[in-house]
Amino acid sequence: MTEPDGPVEAVAKAASGVSRAGVIGISVGVLAAGAAAGVAIERLTVGRATRRRARAELDAGAPYGSLRGRPRTVAAPDGTELYVELDGTGWDAPEAPDASGGDGPEPLTVVFSHGYCLNQDSWHFQRAALRDGLRLVFWDQRSHGRSERSRSFRAGEPASIDQLGGDLKAVIDAVAPTGPLVLVGHSMGGMTVMALADQHPELFRERVAGVALVGTLAGNWDQVSLGLPSAGAKLFKRVAPGVVKLLGRQVELVEATRRFGSDVAAVFYRRFSFGSKDVDPGVVRFAEQMLDATPIDVVAEFYPVFGVHEKTAALAALRGLPALVLAGTKDLLTPPAHSEAMAEQLPGAELMIVEGAGHLVMLEHPELVDRHLAALLRRAAAFGGAAEPPPSVLDPV
Repeated sequence: MTEPDGPVEAVAKAASGVSRAGVIGISVGVLAAGAAAGVAIERLTVGRATRRRARAELDAGAPYGSLRGRPRTVAAPDGTELYVELDGTGWDAPEAPDASGGDGPEPLTVVFSHGYCLNQDSWHFQRAALRDGLRLVFWDQRSHGRSERSRSFRAGEPASIDQLGGDLKAVIDAVAPTGPLVLVGHSMGGMTVMALADQHPELFRERVAGVALVGTLAGNWDQVSLGLPSAGAKLFKRVAPGVVKLLGRQVELVEATRRFGSDVAAVFYRRFSFGSKDVDPGVVRFAEQMLDATPIDVVAEFYPVFGVHEKTAALAALRGLPALVLAGTKDLLTPPAHSEAMAEQLPGAELMIVEGAGHLVMLEHPELVDRHLAALLRRAAAFGGAAEPPPSVLDPV
């Protein structure tokens, strides 16, 4: 007599009955009930060929992700090659002389850490707005974007947020070994900043002049409902790790069939990336491209780390620093209550909850995010004794 399938096997078999790309929605950490119904409604109103043509037109004309800096490669502690770009005019500007005739203060170096299944291009709008007078550092976290696949993971060591904190330290040591720093992290990138604070609190005492935590959390990932009813959220949290692991072992099959499920994936991506319906279609498509570019085995590599992420105590290293904590009210992955909890641990931090915004708030409301980052940079320059950024940065349009 055949034994009944367990929940993981049952979901895996169900996933195999549809295009694996539909399940790639797990790339943003979720599997929401009702997505199939949303796709069915969409198909009734817009033909697949029409959608394909629209995507091609958006791909041909969109400037998003086109900004580039000076490329560098930095070795992580385990030897993994991390792809880094240096941007901003501050790298070339000579230090201004001070009253005694010596060199004046250094400009701020702003280091941007991106989120899970994204890459450094997710900061497209901030890169464009903050280039003048600053030293900007963008990097692809290990296994993401243009960085090398994690050597330690390939050797059998599980991925961890602590490892990402060590990677960030390696990037800082290699490209910005001196001067005041502002660290900006979105989602997993914010967790990376917290891991760095946990490992190197002295860096935050001596050099970090400001921190921005965007759409992230310090712990308690298992309490996130993902916008599902309580029972559905519990079921998902129970079966998702096994499903992701199984799909991660079928890379060739998943990637080969991915394009056939683009409609399903697009519904997942939009629901868990954006909170409003009036986002620029080009931006929506840009987000889809970044998420689609993340191989399923990378999804599987990092998904388990969120359940064990707990860095509330590390926030102590950020106390007293200029800080921005920002999230959207419709963020289903890192709900605003988590940002509010972090802000309570950081007296004096600016807490900005963006009405109607989703998880990719820096793409959905770039002007607002740029303004609040510019205000943080003003405070950080004063706090860290850095050169004042020019007005074009302090008041971005």
